[in-house]
Amino acid sequence: MIKSFLITLSFSTLLFSSQQILLVVADDFNASTATLTCLEGKKVIFKDIKVNLGKNGLGWGIGLKNIPHKTGEPIKHEGDKRSPAGIFALTKNFGNTFYKNIKMPYLYADKNLICVDDINSPFYNQIIEANGNEKSFEYMRRTDEQYDLGIVVAHNPHAIKYKGSCIFLHVQKSQNHPTVGCTSMKKADLRKIFHWLNKERDPILIQIPKKYLPSIQNIVH
Repeated sequence: MIKSFLITLSFSTLLFSSQQILLVVADDFNASTATLTCLEGKKVIFKDIKVNLGKNGLGWGIGLKNIPHKTGEPIKHEGDKRSPAGIFALTKNFGNTFYKNIKMPYLYADKNLICVDDINSPFYNQIIEANGNEKSFEYMRRTDEQYDLGIVVAHNPHAIKYKGSCIFLHVQKSQNHPTVGCTSMKKADLRKIFHWLNKERDPILIQIPKKYLPSIQNIVH
């Protein structure tokens, strides 16, 4: 299925000629692992990467474009332990070190940087400096290595209540260990992507069950 998508990508005039695309394909909505292919235009950049999804798989999220889909399929919402399915902008890199020679906007995670998941907060689904009034949030600087470096996924960019928050590409906890809604991978693999991404190439994440691969060439343009 992925090979047929790449063939379509090579010949379709509807697809970006130079955009960076992270294509994550899972077997189905309930899968907690998937395969990541990194593309720049029609060129495959890295060897395919195994990634971990949410414990409960995928659910349709809110991103750049809607992928027409069947009714009754899972919809992403706050706390469902599903990673968002769809097409999403990748907007920033983040980490706990000051990196040189990266080509994305960068957030340095000091001890006060948080991402708010409180649905009643005016800062819901935003990364901010803690002010002491937040009721529910996660620290962007952690004692484990999962947020040593990462990439912000612009899921639910208008912060609609209950639709999900704080979605990242980050370092996996361990091999085959699912997330609570993000997409994780080995640190070495994430580091390659982290340094490859370029804001001038409008990087995006396409994350879908494999049955929707044939639909993508009609949507990305």
